[in-house]
Amino acid sequence: MGLYDFTFYDLIRCHALSFGDRLAWLEVEDGRTLTYLQFKEHTDRLATGLQEYGIKKGERIGVLGKNSLEYFLLFGAAAALGAIVLPINWRLSEDEVCYNLGDGGPRMVFAGREYQAVVNKIRGKLPSVETFFSLEQGSEDFLDYKELMDNSGSFEPAELSIDDGFVIIHTAAVAGRPRGALLSHGNVLHADMHFAYLMKITAEDVHLNFLPLFHVGGLFMATTCFHAGALNLNASKFDAAKAAELIEEKKVSFMMIFSPMLSSILEENEKKGRDLGSLRAVTGIDSPETIEKYQKVTGGTFYTLYGQTETSCLASFGPYNDRPGAAGRMLPLAEVRLVDDHGQPVPTGKVGEITMRGPMVFRGYWNLPDDTDYTFRDGWHHTGDLGRFDERGFLWYAGRKAEKELIKPGGENVYPAEVEKVILQHPAVEEVVVFGVPDPKWKEGIKAVCKLKKGERLDARALIDFVGERIARYKKPQYVDFVSELPLQDDGSIDREKVKELYGGKQ
Repeated sequence: MGLYDFTFYDLIRCHALSFGDRLAWLEVEDGRTLTYLQFKEHTDRLATGLQEYGIKKGERIGVLGKNSLEYFLLFGAAAALGAIVLPINWRLSEDEVCYNLGDGGPRMVFAGREYQAVVNKIRGKLPSVETFFSLEQGSEDFLDYKELMDNSGSFEPAELSIDDGFVIIHTAAVAGRPRGALLSHGNVLHADMHFAYLMKITAEDVHLNFLPLFHVGGLFMATTCFHAGALNLNASKFDAAKAAELIEEKKVSFMMIFSPMLSSILEENEKKGRDLGSLRAVTGIDSPETIEKYQKVTGGTFYTLYGQTETSCLASFGPYNDRPGAAGRMLPLAEVRLVDDHGQPVPTGKVGEITMRGPMVFRGYWNLPDDTDYTFRDGWHHTGDLGRFDERGFLWYAGRKAEKELIKPGGENVYPAEVEKVILQHPAVEEVVVFGVPDPKWKEGIKAVCKLKKGERLDARALIDFVGERIARYKKPQYVDFVSELPLQDDGSIDREKVKELYGGKQ
């Protein structure tokens, strides 16, 4: 460890001393708890168990499962050994899970019980994996997690830098291929400090985490809570009634949400008359109507943000009421610059690509040096997103660049190219354009406009089911139009903007 280095495991050690008897974790489903001292003790035993199985610095540990104490402890144990956690989105299809695990090349994989059948099907395609563990009790095909905890907790810590890798999170599939974004200890800790400072989070707070730990939002809210010495209430799945109950009974004070979580909680409150007054801070993605209703009901503050996995979840942040519709201002430790197609800064009020530099920028794409170099050109991280600054310094999101067109249903990232690739596998489809449209529930929905091959017939439901069977179901279109011809540009290629203009109206 260098004089100026600090890792997530260092945080665990410090908090065992500073907040030893304070409650750090509570499992919503079964009521299990750990204090900060107990969390370190569990982390040390898990790290020892992993080390006895040969896990070393830089090696990856794959995880496929719902939120749990066992899952979160893996981040601590990996940090102690210098290993890298590879969390897998459990909503992905079998082929997608296989690709992401194969891409990360983990030496060990942990799977929740409900995903072990998927992992068993792809074992033969994962040559890097030597050992398979269950996140719960073991089985015939998966070793018992508890086996790793049966030791003295005496492991050999790794020599680490704050810039060493900590987690690989696969982003949405640009051009049909997911990319693993490598985040460092410094990335996570800087994100934690930004969230804690800007949302005024202290050791007295209580966090409710329904967002999955495979997502930067779920992971970084949990680590921010831990960083502040506060209490993490962990849930494996979202349930509006349970959320409202917990907010009232446990005095939950902050959380991150994706639409329609918050509106569902508010609706539940109207039915049961829960006291949501403790919920003083919420951040995430939602409609103005829901945000304003939350603030009126609770007196709390909704914080808007712009960010992506590659910017450690954050690039701008601020209270919704400061500038409704904007994505907040620049972070204290990040510089955002808007540039044109030639990399030149654009003036205030003009739209440009959002670029960023500072300690929040990720370390690069796993095993993709050319993609990393292109993204980091001119010494800035190029997000592929467009935005503009107003005269007061607020950032306004203005969509994606054409090369990285993106749809965000309910906070997930979906690239049209990936969905189009699957749709074109259907024998009846000749051409297709996929894009985002307004959606009352998910804020943005997925629409496919298809031209069928001559003489072919196909209905929308059959196509939607076809897509849902091949990639994650949240990526399937909610809306489908069949047309006789798609508009073309002068060069004969499909005019995507014209397709959006013709078929992208209110659904």
